[in-house]
Amino acid sequence: MRYYAGLDWGESHHDLAVVDGSGHLVSHVRVTDDANGLSQVLAALREVRRNRRVIPVGIETGRGLMVAGLRKAGQPVVVLNPTQVANYRSRLTSQRKKSDRGDARLLAHILRVDGDAHRPVPAVSPQVAALRELTRAHRRALRASSLVAGRLRSVLRDYYPAAVTAWAHLPGGITRPDARLVLAAAPTPARAARLTPRRLEALLTTAGRTRLIAVEAARLHALFRTRALRQPFEVEDAMGRHAAALLTQLDATLASAQALWTHIDSLAEQHPHTPIYRSFPGLGPLLAARILAELGDDPDRFPNARNLRAFCAATPITWASGTSQKVSHRRKANPILAEAGHLWAFSALTRSPGARALYDRRRAAGDRHAAALRRLYAHFLGGLHHCLRTRALYDEGRAFTASPDRDLSGAANEPGAGTTPRITPGHEPSRG
Repeated sequence: MRYYAGLDWGESHHDLAVVDGSGHLVSHVRVTDDANGLSQVLAALREVRRNRRVIPVGIETGRGLMVAGLRKAGQPVVVLNPTQVANYRSRLTSQRKKSDRGDARLLAHILRVDGDAHRPVPAVSPQVAALRELTRAHRRALRASSLVAGRLRSVLRDYYPAAVTAWAHLPGGITRPDARLVLAAAPTPARAARLTPRRLEALLTTAGRTRLIAVEAARLHALFRTRALRQPFEVEDAMGRHAAALLTQLDATLASAQALWTHIDSLAEQHPHTPIYRSFPGLGPLLAARILAELGDDPDRFPNARNLRAFCAATPITWASGTSQKVSHRRKANPILAEAGHLWAFSALTRSPGARALYDRRRAAGDRHAAALRRLYAHFLGGLHHCLRTRALYDEGRAFTASPDRDLSGAANEPGAGTTPRITPGHEPSRG
């Protein structure tokens, strides 16, 4: 007889329930969130596991020390979506109220009834798990810096418009090191008007600028001394202090993102899959680290390229009911992979002649920009799956040598680094 377990997670304690193949409750235990609690959970599972089969454990989160302890002990952990769990609850009871004991039993019942529809957490190496934590933290830091930069621009626009337009035409805008250093020295129009060209040259040099320093200093000096509308002195000073506080936050978030990137680059360089990822056109160090962290290094996670494409939201999905049929791209997917795939395909347009030709063919066939990039992303994922399987680097000559009427879906033929998938007209609608 097989057994299934459910672990209802809590901050201070957890409830473990084990049911048999008939749905009868075999064991229940409440444990604390510490080493003793983990020992009790493993002991309860060993007591039930008479046939020496491992017992899958369903839980609503994939993080935490308890999950890490179970995976380290070799116990398969299945992460269940909380929304799906809430929908399952009505199958066992009509009561709206929930309990920890009942939720633990519910998680076990889900694995018993529909265990084949849920996959255990992939067995990634500790190096990839650490890389995933760093890349996600780095992405959150960049998003936080963009949010603070937007707030800073909004404040500057109300009392200091020259600071907004001074670096708007340059990459990075007010997030540039020279822009932040000048704004820190002169957070108000009155203080900016008193900056001399020599002082501006010193600030630009300190920020790391090496070319056209005198020209840039003269431009800023003329801009800051141009007559413009001003707030009252007291209001201007208060808004300058507000901008200075936001500038401090912006410096902190950018510094933390840079520190995280240093660790990401060092950790990714040590992984054996990194050379394969970086051999693809358009896949720089940061995007390669993000995709590697999200896909992991479990060789059995994606049996074929079609599974990999579906996980990365690079294949369309068909909705059919009666006489109506609709084909659209997948929206419920890992947002990090969807974002990285779009950037990867877009960057490859100027670095790979074959990628550009595939993109142009799809645009000529009626696909919009985003749809054509998804086609290209799907093609690269097929090559990535092949290269990871064979431990081969990307070869441009082999990746885009076949005729353009090969299937992109990967249903019949699994594309590798040396094949170009067939593009079936109408497989994906021509819309972005």
